[in-house]
Formats: sequence, structure tokens, C-alpha cells
Amino acid sequence: MTQSFARSLGMRTILILVFAFLYIPIAVLVALSFNAGGLPTAWSGFSLKWYASLAGNSAILSAALNTLIVALVSTAIATLLGTLLAIGIEMRRQYGKGLEALIFAPMIIPDIVLAIALLSFFSMLNVTMGLHTIILAHVVFNLAFVCSVVRARLKSFDWSIVEASADLGASALTTFRRVTLPVIAPAVIAGALLAFTLSVDEFIIAFFTAGAGRASTTLPMQIYAMIRFGITPEINALATIVMAVSITALTLSQRLNRGVIGQ
Repeated sequence: MTQSFARSLGMRTILILVFAFLYIPIAVLVALSFNAGGLPTAWSGFSLKWYASLAGNSAILSAALNTLIVALVSTAIATLLGTLLAIGIEMRRQYGKGLEALIFAPMIIPDIVLAIALLSFFSMLNVTMGLHTIILAHVVFNLAFVCSVVRARLKSFDWSIVEASADLGASALTTFRRVTLPVIAPAVIAGALLAFTLSVDEFIIAFFTAGAGRASTTLPMQIYAMIRFGITPEINALATIVMAVSITALTLSQRLNRGVIGQ
């Protein structure tokens, strides 16, 4: 009994230390974003002035708008293509694992490698860099994530209802809109939320595929530009907002995905 208790206590201690290592820095960042003083480490009272100052910073507002545009457009495209791709794979399983490995490669390839490859590709085609190239780049890696989430739902999908719909004279589009899509809708939404989260947080690929100037600067790129001059409560406030948006979207995605897998 003593040995079992000691083992259990040791495991709990290790778990607490791991969670402390992961989340104490985040908690400190959030706390310092409400620090009234300008020093990044000395607490001098509670204040919301750093959040208010963000609203008057034109560079941050422009970067936030760019991030929102990139995230929404790339999510819409990746969700549409990823859903259709997942359906196509499940309907043509005979092509084997080789096709799956090719499709999901962007999930495995390091971001820096994918960023360099996309930069080389756009340069080879003489494409002018800007928000459009960031959107295309985000679609490339978001596509695989959406596809994997939707496929998790399609694993238990009853394809006989699709055949029944076709037998009753419905077209392929009508069958997809009125039969297939309502069944897989939670997975599609979960995949879209995951893609949105990844797009909002992504920095490396956006940094390599963006053009020069503020017109194509996203929020993570703006944070990187600001942090080179030192950590300020304003940066902490901005990072807290980005983190809150990402956590919210990711939590919704996981809840929907848990329900999909459980069905």
C-alpha cells in the first residue's frame, strides 16, 4: 500500500510540475497584460489601458484586419476543398495508403520547409507577394487538417443512404446538399474552426510568403516586429487577445470533433 501511494504521489508531482512548466508562463503573460506600469516584470497595479491603446494603434489594427481576411478566406477555401477531398478519398479507398500519405504530407513537413517550398514556387511563377499568396499558402496546409477531421466522421458514414437517394432520382448535388452534408456538418464545422485557429496563429509560412509593407502584414508578423524592441505590456495584451481567440476556436473544434468521433 505504501509503495502504491508513493508511486501515485510521484506521478501527481510530475504531472503538476509539467502543467506548471507549460502554463505558468502563459498565466504571467496574461497577468502582466493588465499591469498599469510600463515595466514588463514589475507589478504596479491593475489597468486596462494597454488594451485600450491597442485600439488606437493603426499598425496593429491593420495587421488584425489582414489576419482576419486571411483566416476567413483560407478557412472557407480549405473547408470546401478539404470536405470534397475527404469524400473522394473515402469513396475511392482502393487507391491505398500512398494517396493518403501524399495528401497529408503538409501536416508532417516542417513549417520552414513548406514555407521555403511555397516561396520558391511563387518566385518561379513570378507571382507578386501579398495577402493572396498568404491565403494560398494557408490553404495548402489547412486542407490536410480539414480533410482528416471530416474523414473521421466519414469512417462511420452509411453510404447506402447516398445510393438510396440516387435510386430515388436525386442528382449528385442534391444528394450532397440534402443527405451527405447534414450528416457530416459537425465535422465540417470542426475542421473549419481548426483551420481558422491554425491560420490565425501561423507565422513562419506567412512571413515567407508575404509581400513587403503593411498591406500584407499579419498579426503574428506584427507581434514579431514589435517584440524585437523588447517586451511591453502592450505586446502582452495583444498576445493575450490572440491566445483567447485561438483557444476559443480550438475548444469549439474539439467539442464538435469529440461528438463526431463518438457517433
